Amino acid sequence: MDPKTWKIEGMTCASCARAIETAVGNLEGVQSAVVNLATERLTVLTDSEAFRPETVIRAVEEAGYRAVDEKIIRKSFDLQGMTCAACAAAIERSTRRLEGIVRADVNLASETLSVEFDASLLRSADIARAVKAAGYRATESAEDAHQEEKDRQIRRLRRRFFLSLAFTLPLLYLSMGAMLGAPIPSFLTPELHPLIYAVMQLALTLPVLVFGWPFFRVGYRLLFKGHPNMDSLIAIGTSAAVGHGLFAIVMILLGEHGFAHELYFESAAVILTLVTLGKTMEAVSKGKTSEAIKKLARLAPKTARLIRNGTETEVPLDEVVPGDRIVVRPGETIPVDGKVVSGWTSVDESMITGESIPVEKQSGDPVIGASLNRNGSMVIEATKVGKDTALARIIKMVEDAQGSKAPISRLADIISGVFVPVVIGLAILSGLAWGLFTKDWVFALTIFISVLVIACPCALGLATPTAIMVGTGKGAEYGVLFKNGEALETAHRLRTIVLDKTGTLTAGKPVVTDVYAEFSEENDLLKWAASAEAGSEHPLGEAILQIAEERGIPRISSERFVALPGRGIEAVVDGKTVHLGNDRLMRDHGWLDERATEIAERYAALGKTPMHVVVDGRWYGVIAVADPLKETSLSAVRRMHALGLHVAMITGDNRRVAEAIARQVGIDQVLSEVLPEDKAQEVRRLQENGTTVAMVGDGINDAPALAQADIGIAIGSGTDIAMESADIVLMKNDLNDVVTALELSRKTIRNVKENLVWAFAYNLLGIPVAMGILHLFGGPLLDPMLAGAAMSFSSVSVVLNALRLRRFKPSFR
Repeated sequence: MDPKTWKIEGMTCASCARAIETAVGNLEGVQSAVVNLATERLTVLTDSEAFRPETVIRAVEEAGYRAVDEKIIRKSFDLQGMTCAACAAAIERSTRRLEGIVRADVNLASETLSVEFDASLLRSADIARAVKAAGYRATESAEDAHQEEKDRQIRRLRRRFFLSLAFTLPLLYLSMGAMLGAPIPSFLTPELHPLIYAVMQLALTLPVLVFGWPFFRVGYRLLFKGHPNMDSLIAIGTSAAVGHGLFAIVMILLGEHGFAHELYFESAAVILTLVTLGKTMEAVSKGKTSEAIKKLARLAPKTARLIRNGTETEVPLDEVVPGDRIVVRPGETIPVDGKVVSGWTSVDESMITGESIPVEKQSGDPVIGASLNRNGSMVIEATKVGKDTALARIIKMVEDAQGSKAPISRLADIISGVFVPVVIGLAILSGLAWGLFTKDWVFALTIFISVLVIACPCALGLATPTAIMVGTGKGAEYGVLFKNGEALETAHRLRTIVLDKTGTLTAGKPVVTDVYAEFSEENDLLKWAASAEAGSEHPLGEAILQIAEERGIPRISSERFVALPGRGIEAVVDGKTVHLGNDRLMRDHGWLDERATEIAERYAALGKTPMHVVVDGRWYGVIAVADPLKETSLSAVRRMHALGLHVAMITGDNRRVAEAIARQVGIDQVLSEVLPEDKAQEVRRLQENGTTVAMVGDGINDAPALAQADIGIAIGSGTDIAMESADIVLMKNDLNDVVTALELSRKTIRNVKENLVWAFAYNLLGIPVAMGILHLFGGPLLDPMLAGAAMSFSSVSVVLNALRLRRFKPSFR
């Protein structure tokens, strides 16, 4: 049995390791699964020939983590020749059959293929060949080249449309002008010169067929490969119209002049022109869905000014490596993540963290790439470059989210996969039925063409990805990063929000709020306490040291320091024994009298942590320390209630302190005295009640609970946002952004549902009308030209509706 190893991302504690071992150990063929927490490696032993490595990756992902095989790599391919959801399904089928493929997803809106594959079994060229065999073309993504190709595509479509229009308009005038009373030269009238009339229409139609040749080339190629798409419908329908026109010309040559009134050249030309117009508008609109990524990418400068051999050298950004020293002058953008080596300045980090106030930086402070140096020169040392920078990780996260599929899209994918063959079958059946019923095969041809042209699966294929792309991009603009489409969809179903207290509801940095001295001045009490805490690294001790420093209180050197876990500290200061601690420490020594208890309970009722000070066995007073609420916590909780959410708080603090804080902000449920390793179990209990739960925490200490929740939301600053431990990452320390994420999710999913309803309703209503159902009862018959216009409008309308999300603004802004 050869062991197989994966690196695990997002794992922070022993419970994470156990969860992964359980998930992988249950897989068929796995003999053992062992996680090394120190090296963050998963080792799997198997003796089964049927074992597939990709099943391990999926199992770990389902457990809430990520398994990275050093041989498994991610790549993105730009696709050409794809026009609808049927194309996307065909490409996914072809690539997923390849040995070594872990994941293959096509995004119709961005026209890209995202794959993960085993580099030892597969190469990029193999994937490109599989796509080519399916009838399309794939090239590895390069952002600038891809954008240039998209721009060229739009220019080509516009040119095709205007050239087609130049011939279609006179063709329409010639074929329909007489019916509208427009003057027509006598030599072009069907009554006097039917052959000239028919040949002139053919002459005007041929250029439009040439300009629309891509529809025929792609449509027939895919039809013969067994997976037809929208182009196949267009190609068959227009070919039938042109074929009937050619047949009519032959009959005119044979003396049957009545066939001059049964030409369908104008239908073919108008359909091709309108479809080209729809494709042009669709391409322009889809280009707008990725504006967020373009804005992010433009934040980074193209060059950096390095110090090499004592001189400044300007080099391309991709030549910078960790350890390089870079000069950043006032007004310049910081090129990479790093730390300040020399200089003092203020940096505007709002484009990354969303915090509008510039942050002062001096030697040793970290800086974020793409932030703006405001008013001082500095030298920084590069620590993270290329794809490891905060900006690159944000862009990658947004790209992954835009390239992923939300669960709601599965229905559309299933239907789109079988839609085109069904439509072709319906067109043939309805054409034959009308032909046999009326004996009018020209009328039957009209039905056949109309059904083929109106039944466009593009709207179905575009309904979800366009909305997901715009929604995730808009979230990035507000510092809300969705890791995938599933997170964006699940967020709209949340009913319970669990908020971690420290660092989420509160600032995460305790401060001294009150000092009660029984037998001395406040400053004397603080002097004893600060002197005793001089050797402590506990946050409460740091709060006491800070206030003593602020008040200019001198400290007395201590002779020894002893930490009393869970109770407090003991130190000898100026020959006297000083104890500083909680009620438990006081009770252990019999120092907790009625007066001390009363004072401590008064502070605890206000959500503060009381610490008693005892000198040589005599109670001197109480110092109250509190972790203050963030300014935005109260308003954020109110907005969560406005969304109909049940809000809970989870903390390791005692019940009295926790409930006091909960009262201040209006928390519905308090989960207090919960150890970090038990937070996931508390989240699980809430889920067992049938509610969809989100856990909001710092993304590191709360990792097990974040993984257990239906949606994990990491709240933090720009450089340390714990991207691997949550489904949604908030770039700022602002709870209001949780509300932003939920509002955006609800609006995006509502937009997706609107798109799907429109796409389904359009086809459900349009196809029967095209088949002539209304005509059976004396109603109108759908003209093929109107069918072409309606088909183009359906796709464009779905994209335009998705683009409405670009106007989204959070309710509190």
